[in-house]
Amino acid sequence: MPKADVNEQIGLIKRGTVEIIEEGQLKEKIKKSISEKRPLVVKAGFDPSAPDIHLGHTVLLRKLAHFQKLGHKVIFLIGDATALVGDPSGQSQTRKMLTQLEVEKNAATYEKQVSKILDTKSQKIFSRMHNNDWFSKFDFGKFVNLSQKYTVARLLERDDFEKRLKENKPISFLELFYPLMQGYDSVQLKSDIEIGGTDQKFNMLVGRDLQRSYDQEPQIVITMPLLEGTDGVQKMSKSLGNYIGINESPKEMFGKIMSISDELMWKYYELLTDVSMDEIAAMKKDASENRLNPKDAKVKLAKIIIEFYHSKDAAKKAEEEFENVFKKRGLPEDIQDYSTDETERLVWELIKNAQLASTSSEAIRDIKQGAVSIDGAKVIDINAKVKPKDGMILKVGKRLFRRISIRRAP
Repeated sequence: MPKADVNEQIGLIKRGTVEIIEEGQLKEKIKKSISEKRPLVVKAGFDPSAPDIHLGHTVLLRKLAHFQKLGHKVIFLIGDATALVGDPSGQSQTRKMLTQLEVEKNAATYEKQVSKILDTKSQKIFSRMHNNDWFSKFDFGKFVNLSQKYTVARLLERDDFEKRLKENKPISFLELFYPLMQGYDSVQLKSDIEIGGTDQKFNMLVGRDLQRSYDQEPQIVITMPLLEGTDGVQKMSKSLGNYIGINESPKEMFGKIMSISDELMWKYYELLTDVSMDEIAAMKKDASENRLNPKDAKVKLAKIIIEFYHSKDAAKKAEEEFENVFKKRGLPEDIQDYSTDETERLVWELIKNAQLASTSSEAIRDIKQGAVSIDGAKVIDINAKVKPKDGMILKVGKRLFRRISIRRAP
């Protein structure tokens, strides 16, 4: 049963949001849910296009958790059908289609990870669904009926498509159908509210239109900001390498969080923690007036996030190791060994062979950028050679280490 009064609910719901369409309608839905003692149905879709959930995904998941806290029912919708099509949102060209096996494998990892954030045990406030359950049964008649509900002209109004048309870049029919599929999910689920990133606004508004066409009350659309990754510029993405995965080791998470800018830190506080907005504002003010070192605020942020996804002890250990490596210029306790022979070779070859870079070009780029050192001595010459020795420490960037061990002939 829904908890709290209308204003209290609106206050929590609005935290971190970009836009609510329409807020007045949302208030009316909440009032009705309270009077009828009926939870609202809150939907968020996740296309399993990659295997791991990162902090960018958790912005939506945490908002779903807010609705659970208020007593409403959230639907974690796995878009195993839409993932096969590929969301065109924010894309400058047609996405590469995934195979059914890739989608199923990725979806399995999503289901395991989401329980870290949502209460997945209570059927009153949680439901996990797959849109392939209905789209796999879509016959030609349903396909025609859905296609009649929306015009091509309306679909081509979206910025992504309009831009690609001007640049003479292809748009597949499947991409045109994607917003209709996402919108039909809302019809199928009779959702009261849909949550998505700002890049999903068009698709969610299509859902409102389709619900009207099917004589349903239109859903409220809530857009959430896209979380910038560790580079502070691009949307967090595994393909861009600027992500922080919730299944990463505490040490790796701590180092990545500490690498974000001071300004971005406050956004992370708002979207990724339960620290009150008043406390965040106070910390931000203290930092601007030199009463608080931003580094200390960032350490606190890292510990809060790691404690949530791992444990309090893991957060403390990660902090201690970070201080050892970066403040005392020490070495981490658990450096992975790389076994090799004593043959002299190019440094970039050693980096690649030790799996500190995925490609030769990446290893060469790391050297050019001054990110490589051997036993504390920086390597800047891409043609530099080294003869491996037992105990030699190879370091790439701020957090990647290998200890060399020499293979001896039998």
